[in-house]
Amino acid sequence: MPANRDGKYSHTAELKRQDAAHHLHPFTDFQDYAAHPGRIISRAEGVYIEDSDGNRILDGMSGLWCCNLGYSQPGIVEAVRKQLSELPFYNNFFQCANEPSVRLAARLASLTPDNFNHVFFTNSGSEANDTNLRLVRRYWDLLDKPNKRIILSRTNAYHGSTIAAASLGGFDFVHRQFETLPYVHHIAQPYWFKDGGELSPEEFGVRVAKDLERAIDELGEDNIAAFIAEPIQGAGGVIVPPESYWPEMRRILAERDILFISDEVICGFGRTGQLFGCQSYGTSPDLITFAKAVTNGFQPLGGVLLGDRVANVLTSGGGEFGHGFTYSGHPAACAAALATLDILEREQLVERVADDIGPYLQRRWQELADHPIVGETRGKGMVAALELVRNKHTRERLEDGGKAGAVCRQFCIESGLVMRAVGDAMIIAPPLVCSHEEIDLLIERATRALDLTASHYHL
Repeated sequence: MPANRDGKYSHTAELKRQDAAHHLHPFTDFQDYAAHPGRIISRAEGVYIEDSDGNRILDGMSGLWCCNLGYSQPGIVEAVRKQLSELPFYNNFFQCANEPSVRLAARLASLTPDNFNHVFFTNSGSEANDTNLRLVRRYWDLLDKPNKRIILSRTNAYHGSTIAAASLGGFDFVHRQFETLPYVHHIAQPYWFKDGGELSPEEFGVRVAKDLERAIDELGEDNIAAFIAEPIQGAGGVIVPPESYWPEMRRILAERDILFISDEVICGFGRTGQLFGCQSYGTSPDLITFAKAVTNGFQPLGGVLLGDRVANVLTSGGGEFGHGFTYSGHPAACAAALATLDILEREQLVERVADDIGPYLQRRWQELADHPIVGETRGKGMVAALELVRNKHTRERLEDGGKAGAVCRQFCIESGLVMRAVGDAMIIAPPLVCSHEEIDLLIERATRALDLTASHYHL
C-alpha cells in the first residue's frame, strides 16, 4: 500500500490500485484504464457527486440517465430499508407474487396510456429488450404467423448490452466484437447534423423516415415482426429527430402489420416533458421498454409495458411463456420504484420539465451555439447535445476519429461538470430537480470547458 509524505497510506491510491488490478469496467479500454485509473466516486448529494479526493462535481448526466430526482431522496432509501426488513426477497415464479411488485404493476398501468394494462418486470433495460424479442416471437406464433421474425432497428441506436440487445443496437464497433443475431436489420438514423447534407431538417426527416418503408418493402411485410426505436437516440449522441420525422414514421407504422417497440429507458419518466417520449412525439407503440429512472437509479429494475394488442393474445391461451429472471419484480426494487413515482407525482416534476426547468435548460443551452467550436445545439426537455467543430459552415471536425469529445470531457471534469462525450458530440441529461441556478452553473462550466478545448486546438 503506497504511503504519502506524512507516512500515511493513501486511501484513494490504494482503491485505484485495486480497481485497475481487479475490476473490468463497462465500455472501457482495459489496457488504457490500467495505465490511467479513473476517479473513485465516494458520495453524492443533491445534483452533485464527490470523488475520494474531495472534488465536488455537478452531475450533468443524472448518474447514467437514471437519477432523475438527484441523489438526496430519503423517501426512496426508507422504502427500500423498510422492504428489506420485512421481505428482502422472494421470487415471482410458481404462482407467487409479492406486494410491491403487484402494487407497482397496477400503478404503472394507471399512469401509462389507456391501452397499456400489463407489465413484465426485468432487472435492466437490456433484459427488457431481450424480453421484447421473446414477447414478439410468442405473439406472432400464437397468431400462426411464424414467418414474422425480422426485427428492424436503427444505426447508432442503443438498446442494451446483452447479445440480443446489443444486436438491436446500431454501434458498429460493438458488433465487430461478437456475432449479431441474423434476424436483426438496421435502417437509417435521423441524425441531420451528420447525415443531412444540404437538405433542410424537415426534408431530411421525411427522407430518412422513408427508409423504414423501403426496408419493409424489400424484406417483406410478412417477414417483419417489429420495429424498435428510442424517441430520442440517447447513447448514440442525443439524436433529436427533425420535427417531420415521427409524423412520417407514424404514418408508415399505421399502414403496416408490424409491432412498434418504443425504448423509453432514457426518455421515460419525465425527461422529455411527458411521462414517456412516445407521448411527446405522439407515437402509438405496442410495447414500451423502461428501466433506469423508474427507481431513480437507487435499485436495478426494468421491464416491458404491454399494450392490449399484444397482451390480449398472450393471455388468451397457448400455454406457458417460458421466460423470466430470478429477480423479476424484486420486492426492494419495486418498493424503490413506488417511492420514486410518489415523488415524481407529488412534486409534479413531469409538468415542471414541460413548463419550467426544461424550457429554461433549452434556452440556456441554445446560447452555446454561438461558441466558435459549436456547430449545432439540440435538445428536448432535460436532455441536450452539442457538436464540436473546427468550421461551423463545413462542419469540419476538430480532429479525425472523434477524439475531440474526449478532450472536452476531461476539461469538463476539471471544470467541475460531468458532460458525456459521444464521438464529437457532447451530451447532457441533468436531474429533473435542478434549479435555475444549477442550470446556470452547468452552462458556465460547459462554456469554460469549450473555451479550454478551443485553446487546446489553438483556436
